[in-house]
Amino acid sequence: MTPNTCWLCKIFRAEENGISSKVSLEEVLQWSQSFESVLRSKYGPMIYKTYLKTEHSDENIEFWLACEAYKKIRSQRKRISTARKLFMSYIQPQAPNEINIDSPARKAILRNIQEPTQSCFDEAQRIIYKHMERDSYPRFLESQFYQKLKHSLQTNSNNSMVN
Repeated sequence: MTPNTCWLCKIFRAEENGISSKVSLEEVLQWSQSFESVLRSKYGPMIYKTYLKTEHSDENIEFWLACEAYKKIRSQRKRISTARKLFMSYIQPQAPNEINIDSPARKAILRNIQEPTQSCFDEAQRIIYKHMERDSYPRFLESQFYQKLKHSLQTNSNNSMVN
């Protein structure tokens, strides 16, 4: 077993942070139905992000989640500040957490960043969503990470039915 796998297994021990006692088998099984079901579930984004860390691509989910939070900002002052932070962290070339988006999307954000709207990151967010849905989501479902979580919850579910 690799060190990463051992570290990941620890995440799901109830005594570590309570995830395995909170996430349900039903929720975990729903994740295999669609990528959207992972993102819309209570624990899916956090668990998916943990998996993406093993692939060194957690900047994608971080950006996507940051965009979801950004859309809820009502204050123009806070929107401007947050838009600049998003740009500096994820969009600008050589950003610390640079995401993989095409040049037209990057240029559109650069134009819109001066007076950012709620939707100025929508195209980049859509691109990143598609990257995750097409690339890392299928690997997540096939990963030992997801399979062990599912198996652990199935085992716990079966044990609780016996008792």
